[in-house]
Amino acid sequence: MAEFQEVSKQSGLHPKPAGLVLQYGTAGFRTNAKDLDHVMFRMGLLATLRSKKTKATIGVMVTASHNPEEDNGVKLVDPMGEMVTPTWEGYATQLANAEQEDLLTALKDVIEKEDINMSQEANVHFYQTFSIINSRHSSASLSQAVLDGVSALGGKSKDYGLVTTPQLHYMVCCQNTQGKYGEATVEGYYKKLCQAFIQLTKNASNCTDDQKHLTVDGANGIGALKVREMESHLKKELHISLFNDGSKGKLNHQCGADFVKVQQKAPTGIEMNPGERCCSYDGDADRIIYYYSDSKGQFHLLDGDKIATLISTFLKELLTQAGLDLQIAVVQTAYANGSSTRYLEDTMKVIVRCTKTGVKHLHHAAQEFDIGVYFEANGHGTVLFSKAAQEKIQQLAENTGTDDERKRAALLLQNTVNVINQTVGDAISDMLLIEAILAIKSMTVQQWDAIYSDLPNRQLKVKVSDRRVIDTTDAERRAVSPDGLQEAIDGLVKKYRQARSFVRPSGTEDVVRVYAEAETQESADDLAHEVSLAVYRLAGGRHKVTQN
Repeated sequence: MAEFQEVSKQSGLHPKPAGLVLQYGTAGFRTNAKDLDHVMFRMGLLATLRSKKTKATIGVMVTASHNPEEDNGVKLVDPMGEMVTPTWEGYATQLANAEQEDLLTALKDVIEKEDINMSQEANVHFYQTFSIINSRHSSASLSQAVLDGVSALGGKSKDYGLVTTPQLHYMVCCQNTQGKYGEATVEGYYKKLCQAFIQLTKNASNCTDDQKHLTVDGANGIGALKVREMESHLKKELHISLFNDGSKGKLNHQCGADFVKVQQKAPTGIEMNPGERCCSYDGDADRIIYYYSDSKGQFHLLDGDKIATLISTFLKELLTQAGLDLQIAVVQTAYANGSSTRYLEDTMKVIVRCTKTGVKHLHHAAQEFDIGVYFEANGHGTVLFSKAAQEKIQQLAENTGTDDERKRAALLLQNTVNVINQTVGDAISDMLLIEAILAIKSMTVQQWDAIYSDLPNRQLKVKVSDRRVIDTTDAERRAVSPDGLQEAIDGLVKKYRQARSFVRPSGTEDVVRVYAEAETQESADDLAHEVSLAVYRLAGGRHKVTQN
């Protein structure tokens, strides 16, 4: 076949380093950019096959999110803006690792297994998240490698240039719903979200300019560029002071959501006044973390757990006011602070579902409910509304016989649906929703923080000879192997008040991650250390325990 000849010819321009092995994970491929040229070419091939198989547009994103600037990465986006299926993740790994002489065999294997009609038209939309001012210098050549892969199999490509990762997911969904989800442009994204935000904030009473002010750390990434573009659409309903905007400083270096979460301190280059709301995006703007300093200068972090609690509380109240019988749930991982889980279950009477770590697991679980709120503690998350839930909300909002209180609640729910990017976690969308909720509820960041108090916790990691000796169950909260480990953890947990601990293997390196929480920081630290020693003893520890 002519296209296979073209693949052979083009692949010679993007050779694979012999012996290099990479794994496609939740975030796609991410590693040092010098090892990615062949991967990019092959992901162009795979995206074309996926498009032929689904008869829909597929997205390809060149991004490395919160990784250092010398890294880069790539991931594929399915027709409804979701991540590719596990089967196709496997194909991605298979293609990326095929030695040069075996590439055509691996490619034909995918075509045969999926029964792909090679004469079917293929459309691939292509996006990048490096910023113009502060780019990942590798992105231009790697982007070309993707396009070479698409053209080698006769696919059509459209380069959308610089967008955030969530904007890519949004636009792919818009494209494949023929505009029902929205207009498949960045401008369409701004209009939809900002119009909904402005409608929501009309329900806020007497907001002062100080209350409308928000300090944003753009992580020197694409999010900074895009939030600046969006500002005019906000019509001064939100006043943003933007720091780490890419004009100086490195991408994600001492700034961004991951830095703030891990270091528990404000990013470099930001001016924080006591009591002032601040938030940080990550490099590709799919995570967000809030924080503030109090009058004593103490730093306070509001992570994904606090965000999920704020949003689900707001939605539960609106559903009650609207008289809508819809099931709402919050999906968490084992890393969610125990205080948040107790508050949601005991005080708010909201269903809480725990899943394995990884956004794809949370997204899937959230789809099982009328309204599913999911956030990882790192600030990555969104809200999903079932089609039936959206129809009920719309019917109530448009019903002329609805009384004023129920209609107001229904309209608030309708605009909340529109301000949310349901395809994936989105720092900009989440920021607008949080700001709208705080304004409507006349709530300060301190009052939000005080909804519940986090239990002190500690995360450590233990290097082991083979991480596969650790096997877990119950959404990674209990270890089933090696023998004796879970019994040891249970015994240690009993020594401390309000304590729990779990261990799980890393997905990428021979490391076991340890999480512990307890009534005091000293207890959490001691428990984490003791559990780590148990892992070292029972799971083949190699080096000393280190902080996560």
